[in-house]
Amino acid sequence: MLEPFVDGVWTRTTRGKFFGVETGSRMTIVRLADGGLFVHSPVALEGTLRQEVDRLGEVACVVAPSLFHHLHVRAWMDAYPKAVFAACPGLEWKRPDLPFTCILGDQPHPRWADDLGQVYFSARRENEVVFHLPRQRLMICADALLNLSTHPSASTRFVARLMGNHAPGIGRLEPLMVRDRRVARRQVDRILDWDFDQAVLSHGAPVTKDAREVTRHAYAWL
Repeated sequence: MLEPFVDGVWTRTTRGKFFGVETGSRMTIVRLADGGLFVHSPVALEGTLRQEVDRLGEVACVVAPSLFHHLHVRAWMDAYPKAVFAACPGLEWKRPDLPFTCILGDQPHPRWADDLGQVYFSARRENEVVFHLPRQRLMICADALLNLSTHPSASTRFVARLMGNHAPGIGRLEPLMVRDRRVARRQVDRILDWDFDQAVLSHGAPVTKDAREVTRHAYAWL
């Protein structure tokens, strides 16, 4: 079921594997000021999920924020053909079968520009676009802050220990995911210019306090 997170924001967490490791995946839904719904990193549209979503309002935008968060976009396109479908840069080449409306960048699409800010974190290999909801002081990300250390699966927690992933965005693999440290530093600083206290992650428990400091700590090595 959809879980309320903060005012006007809901999440749905599902199972999912990456390279055979159970990582889980979390979708975030934001109700925009005009009542439309902004869907970040859509999960499988199965069971009662569509009915739950429709009760919240009209789906206005669906965002695939990184190169690894696209598996269920087609079902949402079929269900909500009038919505804006946005992809991170490069995903239009990876998934040419998906007719995206637009490609994300640093400038928010007019459909959500009054509600959310964004930064294209191009220095990371996932080409992720990170979002900010100022009114709720909330950051929404996919892979920029990975945290498998508290996952319910013991095997996943074991993999997290091997990776050194003991907190959001911390781990031995993180430097390998960054193409250019100088560019990454500039982009992280732009994210840290935001005012946010909480963060929703696609993989790992949400950060419910001091999320800006958690982000700062995760990228202190840059």
